[in-house]
Amino acid sequence: MATKYSLGKDKIRVLLLEGMHQSAVKAFGEAGYTNIEYLKTALDEADLERKIKDSHIIGIRSRTQLTREILKKAKKLMAVGCYSIGTNQVDLQAAKQLGIPVFNAPFSNTRSVAELVIAEIIMLMREVPAKNAAAHRGTWMKAASKSYEVRGKNIGIVGYGHIGSQVSILAEALGMNVFYFDIEKKLSLGKAVPVNSLDELLKISDVVTLHVPETELTLNMISAHEIGLMRENALLINASRGTVVDYHALAEALKTGWLAGAAADVFPTEPVSNDEPFVSVLQQFDNVILTPHIGGSTSEAQENIGVEVTEKLIKYSDIGSTVGAVNFPQVSLYPNRDKQRFLHIHRNMPGLLKDINFVFTNKNINIAAQYLQTEPEIGYVIIDAESHECDTVLNELKAIPHTIRARMLY
Repeated sequence: MATKYSLGKDKIRVLLLEGMHQSAVKAFGEAGYTNIEYLKTALDEADLERKIKDSHIIGIRSRTQLTREILKKAKKLMAVGCYSIGTNQVDLQAAKQLGIPVFNAPFSNTRSVAELVIAEIIMLMREVPAKNAAAHRGTWMKAASKSYEVRGKNIGIVGYGHIGSQVSILAEALGMNVFYFDIEKKLSLGKAVPVNSLDELLKISDVVTLHVPETELTLNMISAHEIGLMRENALLINASRGTVVDYHALAEALKTGWLAGAAADVFPTEPVSNDEPFVSVLQQFDNVILTPHIGGSTSEAQENIGVEVTEKLIKYSDIGSTVGAVNFPQVSLYPNRDKQRFLHIHRNMPGLLKDINFVFTNKNINIAAQYLQTEPEIGYVIIDAESHECDTVLNELKAIPHTIRARMLY
C-alpha cells in the first residue's frame, strides 16, 4: 500500500539551479518527485527571491548565495542541498534558526580534486605552463634546467581531510615524501608524516597544497609572512577556498622569483556565470595555472554528487532523517507507515518536550515512538503517533512557544 503523505510529492516543488548533473533529476523522479524546475545557471538576487518563495527544496552549487535575507523570504523551504563539498554559499546559522537543514556531498568529488592537484604539481615541476605559453607565442624553450621529477620531493599538505588524505596517497605512490599539518589530530595514511605547525610544514616543503574549509581561522592563512617561510623556488597549490591565500602577496613572491610557480582553482571573487569576465592579479604570470573552480568538475564527481545529495534530501522529505545535515541535529530514522509522523523543530529550551507530549496525552493519543536530538540552539523531535486528529495536533504543535516549525509527514 502506497504511503499517503500530508503533502503529495507532486506538490513538493524542487528547484535545481546551476546545471547540476542529471543524476539529481533522475533520483528525484525515481522517488516520485515530479514538480521539478531545472535551470542551467545561477539566478540573480531578484529572480532567486521570486523562485525560492514557492520552493520546498532547493539544490545549488557554488555560485548561488543563500543569505539570511533570502532564506527568510523562503517561507515554504524545507531543505537545502549543496551539490558540492563546501557550504559557505549558505548562511548556515540563519538556516538553522529557520529550521532548514542543509545537506552537502563531502566525499563525492574527493578523487577529482586530488587528481587535479597531482597533475598541477607535475606540470609545474616540469615548467609546462610557462613553456606551453611560450610555444603558443612562437618561442622554443627546450631546457632541462629548472625542470624536475616529483619523485623524492617533499609535499606539504595543509588540511588532512578527505581531499588532503587522498592527495597524500597519490603523491606517495609517485615517490614523494608526504608531510601534513591539520589543526585536529588525524591518522596518517601510508608513510605520511604529521608536523606540529604550519610554519614547520612550510619550511620543509617543495610543494605546499591547501585543503582547508573557509573559516575565520583560514582567512588569508597564507599571506606574505607564510610565503616568506616557504622554500625558495617552492610551489603553492590552492584548490580549497579563494579566501585562504592572499593572492597579492603571492603575486609579489612570483615577481621576485621567490616561488617557482603556483596553481589556483579558487578565487576570492568568482564570476557568477561563464558569460562574465574573470580578473585576477595572477593572470600576468606564465608560471601560474589558473582554472575556473573545476576541481570537482568531472563527469564522475558530478554524477556521484547528484545522487548523494538528492538521496539525503529525499530521506529528509520522506521520513525526516537528517543524517548528513551540516547545521542540524543528526537523527537517523526508518519509516513507520502504520502511524502518523510529526516533525517538530524548536529552540532548545527546558520543558519543550513536556509541552510537545502534552499535546498528545491531553487528547489520549498514544505515542508509538519518539526520537529527539538537540544542539545548543535547537532541538529536533520526531513523533510517531496513533492519531486521527492530525490537523488539530499539528496546529497545537505549531502553537507551542519557541516552536520554529512543525509539519506532519504522513
